[in-house]
Amino acid sequence: MLTWLIGLPILVVVAAGIGVQLHRRPRSTLLMVKVVNLLLLVGAGVLVVLSISASPGGAATAAATGASTYGGQALIGAAVAVAGASIGAGIAVAYTGSAALAAMSERPEMFGRAIVIVGLAEGIAIYGLVIAIMLIGKA
Repeated sequence: MLTWLIGLPILVVVAAGIGVQLHRRPRSTLLMVKVVNLLLLVGAGVLVVLSISASPGGAATAAATGASTYGGQALIGAAVAVAGASIGAGIAVAYTGSAALAAMSERPEMFGRAIVIVGLAEGIAIYGLVIAIMLIGKA
């Protein structure tokens, strides 16, 4: 819980910084980043409220029966891994895809090289999915 209490103000500062940046240079791509950050902030707030309101009796019961006590945390970690990797891959594909299209418009023979670079950027999402599968296996 201490991690969430430390991380929540950081998320607020990041969201405020993005808001200031959008006020200076409003672009549609940065607007999407702001929306995603605000959704992550709301999600983090919900997680803080849920962790504060959770009763410690459930953990004691799980420990007495021999059940795993970190199932919920593993699932939250898997969700964060997939979300972060997907957002990162989306940003990477946006930049590499636009650069690849610009390069192919001048030299069409660069199609193969451009697709490889865009595919490497898309691989970031697959890494997040692999981490999520490993975490769900622990739950």
